[in-house]
Amino acid sequence: MDVLGVVTVVAVGLLVGVELAVAVFVNPMLDRLPGDAGLAARSDGARVLGRVMPFWYSGSVVLAVGWVVLAWGGAPAVPVLVAAVLLVVAVVASIALLVPINDRVKTWSAGDAPADWRAQVGRWDRLHHGRVALLVAAFALAAVGLLAA
Repeated sequence: MDVLGVVTVVAVGLLVGVELAVAVFVNPMLDRLPGDAGLAARSDGARVLGRVMPFWYSGSVVLAVGWVVLAWGGAPAVPVLVAAVLLVVAVVASIALLVPINDRVKTWSAGDAPADWRAQVGRWDRLHHGRVALLVAAFALAAVGLLAA
């Protein structure tokens, strides 16, 4: 169970790191690029991360749920259960709110982007900040669960 806890915390921690970097550093830098240069970079990022993140998110949920099952009745169970629920909420929010925008962004290029593309990526960024908050809370609770083990 300790190994599962460590693997879960590492997986969720790395997920938080990537998503936090996108929210705080990468996208703001892309938004400062001149003209439509940021659009091309966001489009490429949407394609690359859009292929990887579903596996990373679902893997993190599976690890957390597995840990809850194994830890049930023990000290780590409650914080890890709440962490798993937050991860599930992040996945549902991603599928319902962020993925539809991401699916549009990954098809855009400088010549065929809609006139309101900045507003659409701005909405994605705001929703992403909320998702990052959920992930940070899930990571913190998983770490508490590891300490309680």
